[in-house]
Amino acid sequence: MSLSKIDHFNIVVSNLDRSVDFYTKVLNFSEIKRATLEGEWIDRIVGLKGVKAKVAYVRAQGGEPRIELLQYIEPLGRKVQENSQANTQGLRHFAIQIDNMDEMVDRLKANGIQTFSHPVTVPMGVVQHDDGEKSLCYFTDPDGVIIEFAQYK
Repeated sequence: MSLSKIDHFNIVVSNLDRSVDFYTKVLNFSEIKRATLEGEWIDRIVGLKGVKAKVAYVRAQGGEPRIELLQYIEPLGRKVQENSQANTQGLRHFAIQIDNMDEMVDRLKANGIQTFSHPVTVPMGVVQHDDGEKSLCYFTDPDGVIIEFAQYK
């Protein structure tokens, strides 16, 4: 058995158009596909009955993996506030490698998005990265999903 790569990951969103705007206009991802999902096949996959959903796939300029932005029309889920806290168990954030931290943080601020803190440089003795010194910055998307900017120098 061989595993080749991560194909995509999914983010359930409350408003598909708003999320696509965030990922494409603020983070400069490209929208690559849209679809409507419903029927017995999707019910079986996700283990829910009567699924009706809208999906859009976005991809970073650097390529894969894609992000699947999925808005359930039926059945509606609920937002769990603790998921926007860094220490909640489970998948908690994903990181986007960027070239210019200051530019991207300014772009977030210009769009009314707050960061958890100013960018932080990881102390050299903590984790040695082949790509050099690493700076990080956390923020959330419109549905509270934590995203990390990572810049290597």
